[in-house]
Amino acid sequence: MDKQALDQPRIGELEAGPLDSICDVGDISVGHCTLDDGALQTGVTVVRPHGGNLFLDKVPAAATVLNGFGKSTGLVQVQELGVLETPIALTNTFGVGTVANAQIRAAVAATPEIGRGMSTVNPLVFECNDGYLNDIQAMAVQESHYAQALAAADKRMAQGAVGAGRGMSCFSFKGGIGSASRVATIQPDLRYTVGALVLANFGRLPNLTVAGRPFGRRLADQLDRGLAQAGENAAIVPEKGSIILLVATDAPLDARQLRRLSLRAGAGLARTGSVFGHGSGDIALAFSTAYTVPQQAERPMPALAMLHETRIDPLFEAAAEACEQAIIAALWRAEGVQGRDGHHRAAIRDAAPDWRQWLADTEF
Repeated sequence: MDKQALDQPRIGELEAGPLDSICDVGDISVGHCTLDDGALQTGVTVVRPHGGNLFLDKVPAAATVLNGFGKSTGLVQVQELGVLETPIALTNTFGVGTVANAQIRAAVAATPEIGRGMSTVNPLVFECNDGYLNDIQAMAVQESHYAQALAAADKRMAQGAVGAGRGMSCFSFKGGIGSASRVATIQPDLRYTVGALVLANFGRLPNLTVAGRPFGRRLADQLDRGLAQAGENAAIVPEKGSIILLVATDAPLDARQLRRLSLRAGAGLARTGSVFGHGSGDIALAFSTAYTVPQQAERPMPALAMLHETRIDPLFEAAAEACEQAIIAALWRAEGVQGRDGHHRAAIRDAAPDWRQWLADTEF
């Protein structure tokens, strides 16, 4: 576990993986391209489920839409076929089309038969609205930024105000990319890893809950009015923004079971104080690295023992806890950012330097 992971609240009791990130699962890697130039505070994040050709060797997947105020692309085919066939991309709302085009070009470059001798490819792009800090109307994200994020993919991933998370806000503070992992023990000799990565851009400060404590209410009481409001009246503003939750596991689950796993991301989200508000696009995707599904019918389908339904609860618990921890990581690892029109989001760790004492207070 890296040093930064020790400098944030620890959620739950389950064991974390060595990296405490989604990269603890299989061959997953994550890359970012960050735009940090005055009013342009945005970027692209790419999650690679494995290092091979995802179109030829697809990954089983399923999604849950907790609240559908969103503009993601590719979910319909994932729900129908139960696989993903491109890396998973995250960006701002107005960058979805550009990044989808970049995904298609990259897939065609790797497999020139796409759209001719083979079927078309399904780009998978998720988004959140970073318009408070980023001049989203500038549509600054370019196809080359996806290529840069893809090329930068690594097991050691950066978190916080990076990549797609650069301009995101969370509970009136700086949000962004967060990740975590938890180990699920099915039986003493059978353990699987569940990892989560979030793009956190949601929440009302008074609702913020950390490790079961009403952290947001205490923080608002401790801050000057201007900082507590962080540019808006935190007491009355509706929940809006969005969060994308990615859940990965090395457990052998089929698409139906993965849909069930994705639903448990909502438990972790709710524990931090979200109510899946009207204007918040809250979407969870789960996938397994245990096997791949071939594009070509001539290749054999995988034959492996799937996990029995009655043994799945430890994975559900791990998914909820990993998602909750990933949201906390997004908050605590983010630096303060100033963006368009002088808008600013402070880092929560700077606003609450005594957070350890607060969480240790038995009367909190």
